[in-house]
Amino acid sequence: MLRNFRQVDVFGVQHYKGNPVGVVLDAMGLSDDDLRDYSVWSNLSECTFVYPPSTGQADYRFRIFSLSTELPFAGHPMLGTARAWLDQGGVPRQQGLIIAECEAGLVPIRIEEDLLSFVSPPATRTGDVEPGYLAQVIEILGVAADSVLAAQWMDNGPGWVGLQLADAATVLELAPNAAGHPGNWNIGVIGALEPGESPTGEDFEVRTFFTEDGFDMREDPVTGSFNAAAAAWMLDTDRARAPYSVRQGTAMDRRGRLEISVADGKVWVGGATHVAIAGQIDL
Repeated sequence: MLRNFRQVDVFGVQHYKGNPVGVVLDAMGLSDDDLRDYSVWSNLSECTFVYPPSTGQADYRFRIFSLSTELPFAGHPMLGTARAWLDQGGVPRQQGLIIAECEAGLVPIRIEEDLLSFVSPPATRTGDVEPGYLAQVIEILGVAADSVLAAQWMDNGPGWVGLQLADAATVLELAPNAAGHPGNWNIGVIGALEPGESPTGEDFEVRTFFTEDGFDMREDPVTGSFNAAAAAWMLDTDRARAPYSVRQGTAMDRRGRLEISVADGKVWVGGATHVAIAGQIDL
């Protein structure tokens, strides 16, 4: 069956330099196996599938798959799905604000022309990282222990553990290897950029890594969920002041930029979105 489809580039400062997400805009009637099969075949970090909302508060409902794994929440799929929905003619109930329904709950998405911004769902896990677990993370990253300024659980769905490293250069030098530590890992790192170090003026460098099938370590080009959780932690602990911006994807020859702001007591994570492919998919 032919279904409406978009592939959206999210967080890129120019086209095809952000993080792509595949969006199936009318997923009714598809089985869970159908969703997993397409997501694995696409080889994208995430794919989403849109349904009518189950509550009158939401504009639409959607599900997120990272290859064969369903996620309750993820950031760049949140914004990419919103852009795809708008592109096919979706009109939010409230002007300038989409309410998207996912497994993690209702998520507001602010519309400011090309810039879309979301509020992360509440963290499902925070607090200090257990010393034994942290030692494994440091070994996987291959970083000196004294380069780790702080570490926290920063989990708002995908399972992130986050480390603040000494600086952006340390972040960019990482070459993680999980071969000696089989299992599921979701690791994010952040380091401050020196004033003038980034020609486009970002304040922090971020990289995120995850394991596929428990063994192969992959890097995500630009990650909304980790940046949202990291922002909440960094602002709460006075490690950063809003507004600030983040650069991600540098090590992969991507050019992702995320805008962190605070309004009405909420942390918003925003970025550019661009529909790269529009058409139909046979599912």
